[in-house]
Amino acid sequence: MSEIAKLELDGKVYEFPVIEGTENEKAIDISALRAKTGYITIDSGFKNTGSTQSAITFLDGEEGILRYRGYPIEQLAEKAEFLEVAFLLIYGELPTKEEYTKFKDNITKHTLIHEDMKHFFDAYPPKAHPMGILAASLSSLSTFYPESLDPNRPKEAVDLTMQRLIAKVPTLAAWAYKNAMRHPVIYPNNNLVYCSNFLNMMFAMPTDDYKVDPVVASALNKLLILHADHEQNCSTSTVRIVGSSQANLYTSISAGVSALWGPLHGGANQAVIEMLEAIKADGGDTEKWIAKAKDKDDSFRLMGFGHRVYKNFDPRATIIKKAADDVLAALGVDDPILDIAKKLEKVALEDEYFKARGLYPNVDFYSGIIYRALGIPTEMFTVMFALGRLPGWIAQWKEMIENKEPIGRPRQVYTGANKRDYVAIENR
Repeated sequence: MSEIAKLELDGKVYEFPVIEGTENEKAIDISALRAKTGYITIDSGFKNTGSTQSAITFLDGEEGILRYRGYPIEQLAEKAEFLEVAFLLIYGELPTKEEYTKFKDNITKHTLIHEDMKHFFDAYPPKAHPMGILAASLSSLSTFYPESLDPNRPKEAVDLTMQRLIAKVPTLAAWAYKNAMRHPVIYPNNNLVYCSNFLNMMFAMPTDDYKVDPVVASALNKLLILHADHEQNCSTSTVRIVGSSQANLYTSISAGVSALWGPLHGGANQAVIEMLEAIKADGGDTEKWIAKAKDKDDSFRLMGFGHRVYKNFDPRATIIKKAADDVLAALGVDDPILDIAKKLEKVALEDEYFKARGLYPNVDFYSGIIYRALGIPTEMFTVMFALGRLPGWIAQWKEMIENKEPIGRPRQVYTGANKRDYVAIENR
């Protein structure tokens, strides 16, 4: 017999079923609460509210576990290619050799963006934030593919839209960077694999030969995999709720990009570098800033340490720390900012104050270091995050559509003025 949760209200007892996930997570199904009782629940920020049942990502913050479709993140980051993980997230299983070849070929065919879109980039000012450009250009893609507006189009057409997105977002992201630098855009090179192609579009110039460093490409591959999905976070929930209105996929992903833009979400790795720059500008005394972080009366907090979900350690950080060390060694980077980062890392891993509070370096800390070492401007960091998170957003949108989930419509408890009569302006 399944478990039942009982709720007593106004002298009456109501029963609600308890559902259990495949990893023994339990939830009280209150979907009939308002109909049965007239009450709703209040859960600010939805911290205790499950908005859906999903088969994509399992996350256990207490134990430091992250799995995509059942596969441990450690195995995928070590052995898989990013597009292989994208296929896994979207379609539910790792691809066969034939499936993977076809998937990659389809994506390669669609890396170009319409030439008319170049005029958009010409019009953006050089100081335009690349996340704003990415969000706008993603939404604009729907105007070039109006068939995507039909929510009832065949499966093959939906697959094409998803693959177009995976193909074109690196081009849009790289061109956003080129816009900021006021450099000529570099077209995709379909002879290069996904990560190498992106790096080439970012850093190549028409006047020079650019060779992609395999260590850098490998680190980027890992970073994208580590960011590919993370359960029902702010941006993912945004994609699902926008998509629940049957808005097209381009617009839904654009909404996710906008949600990711916030400094409390995808902007965290940018905040890490800005913090390190502030420490450097103050003289580079890390001990002073460590003391500030420990002072409960000081508002300063170390960015890139600890995590809202992972209580003991971030499993992604362990993986990417090695990649960060490899990149710094391969490039021979001499940067005082990164020297400060290494000092902070050492303290956080050894100091009992930080260890006791779970303030370990997280994935944002190490990804910020890698992007800095690669010469990527801080304003591009969140764009890099979006590039990695793209297949997760697509998978979540696809799952929501296939499950025929209803349009998202949270409730509220009204706390405003009671009924009152209009007063003519001359009498106010």
